[in-house]
Amino acid sequence: MQKLIVLFLITFLIIGCSNNNKKEENSDLKKKISQYSKTELTYDESLLDENQKIVVEKLYEAGKIIDRIFLDQVYSKNEEIEDILLKSADSTDKVTLEYFNINFGPFDRLDHDKPFYGNQEKPKGANYYPEDMTKEEFENFIKENPEKEAEFTSEFTMIRRENGKLVAIPYTEFYKAELTEISKLMNEAAEYAENASLKNYLLTRAKAFKTNDYYESDMAWMDLEEHTIEVIIGPYEVYEDKLFNYKAAFEIFLTLVDPESTEKLKTFANYLTEMEENLPILQEHKNFERGSDSPIIVAQEVFSAGDTKAGVQTLAFNLPNDERVRKAKGSKKVMLINVHEAKFDKLLKPISELVLDKSQLQYVTFDAFFNHTLMHEMSHGLGPGYITVDGRDTEVKKELKETYSTMEECKADILGLYNNKFMIGKGVYPQEFEKEMWVTFLGGVFRSIRFGINEAHGGGNAIIYNYLLEKGAYEFDNEREIIKVNFEKAYPALKELANEVLMIQATGDYDGAKSMIAKYGVSSESIKILVDKLSVLPVDIMPVFQIEK
Repeated sequence: MQKLIVLFLITFLIIGCSNNNKKEENSDLKKKISQYSKTELTYDESLLDENQKIVVEKLYEAGKIIDRIFLDQVYSKNEEIEDILLKSADSTDKVTLEYFNINFGPFDRLDHDKPFYGNQEKPKGANYYPEDMTKEEFENFIKENPEKEAEFTSEFTMIRRENGKLVAIPYTEFYKAELTEISKLMNEAAEYAENASLKNYLLTRAKAFKTNDYYESDMAWMDLEEHTIEVIIGPYEVYEDKLFNYKAAFEIFLTLVDPESTEKLKTFANYLTEMEENLPILQEHKNFERGSDSPIIVAQEVFSAGDTKAGVQTLAFNLPNDERVRKAKGSKKVMLINVHEAKFDKLLKPISELVLDKSQLQYVTFDAFFNHTLMHEMSHGLGPGYITVDGRDTEVKKELKETYSTMEECKADILGLYNNKFMIGKGVYPQEFEKEMWVTFLGGVFRSIRFGINEAHGGGNAIIYNYLLEKGAYEFDNEREIIKVNFEKAYPALKELANEVLMIQATGDYDGAKSMIAKYGVSSESIKILVDKLSVLPVDIMPVFQIEK
């Protein structure tokens, strides 16, 4: 009898411990989910006629397939994990699934991609390469097979092993079923598109999903005019490939042009050549060959999917990335005004109130927040693109490899400030805007850094913050744990940093990029102190799309 009692007590204790562990795990996951503030993103449906509503619905359906492709690109076991979580009746698994959906996988994008389900580390090359493939193996293969370099470094191929040898498989072949369905939906949407330029984009992009050649449709996207539906769909950003920054992730931005705001911003595109001329580098490194046709659009986001929806939500995008298109036509900047409004109210204002000197809070404004994003996106199209290194014609992104994304985002943020100062000098902005520009950006640094400095935008912001702090342009009060801008030192320090970053790009200085990231792209002491103060606030928004309600 005593043995039975002992066994019962042991069993009871084991079950109790297990239940407690489950409760703790559940609680931890709910805290992680609470880092994202659920926010409804609405759009003005009255901008659409009946045919346009059908186009939007078809593109929304295509976007849901984009989600499936990107889920596979992130991690080879994602569908298997998703299936387990979907079938489970366990309450913790249901919460896990919610966080899994936010992150597009079991790796926490706000915590250096640490696994929150299972204990497998995320492959640096995501699912673009064999998980056991090293950088050295890939690079050695290219050296031994130089004729295969173009297909292996292409943004639009998956690398796999067949019979023990590395092979490159075009996206069109690897994702044939999904891309065929998307192509069908694009063609159907085109039937209802009365705008000739939109119809042309939809048809050429539908073809691209069968040919793996996106050039023609990227050119068509640049030619969209007098349109209401602003959509881009396909493989673009290379952030997910942390092995080389070669492979492009699938995404869609489905938006509606905000006519009133867009009209106001058209004037800025006229200054692109002058902005390039004003860059603080030698004339020989300036890039006047990129196309001058660089439209700026303000849009209301209807739906996003794939890479752009994973984790932190983007405020704007600057596409296409193809240097051939940029050389011919420039690039298009699309500002997501409803996302800006949500992030300013729910994130930037509360963050600034906790980290900035109260004497400078008056300079935190929505206009400065919105205008910096505008200049950030414009500045992606400025500076070195095609370069010559040791007599070779190449591209900045190929020379800087895995450091490229961080350095490019850093450049765009630096030049965002630099060019806003330039616009003040041109009389486009009033003189008093300068203090708003500096202070609002500083508050925004902590909004970005909270996403993690391993992420390209956060890493780029850490470089700027630590560099300007070192130069005295930012002043940290250790006793009060607040930060402020030194307005006299800010511009000279920024100009110096702009020169260093642009020259790293202009010379394809991979070691220089690594050195800058190692020195400045770090979580310094004051960053840690200030970020710790923000733990009570959400880190980002979680969009609840009106179209899905």
